[in-house]
Amino acid sequence: MSALSKAMGFKKSKSGLYVSMATSAFGAVGVYKQIKKARGENDTLRLLDAVVTGAAVVTNLAILYRELKSLGDDDVLLG
Repeated sequence: MSALSKAMGFKKSKSGLYVSMATSAFGAVGVYKQIKKARGENDTLRLLDAVVTGAAVVTNLAILYRELKSLGDDDVLLG
């Protein structure tokens, strides 16, 4: 397997999924800050936006976790 093939398969590997999950978790921190700010300003529309964004982050994490579980030992980078 060439280096390019391995690089292209990174997203489907355990390492790639962990990176994606960390990125999504970092997005959750932004959502928390947005909710805190919206509540402080009593801005219902921003609060609603933050809640919807938070739901998307949670859904993304759930999908990534499911992919990680189904990947099992079929890790692309391990060969």
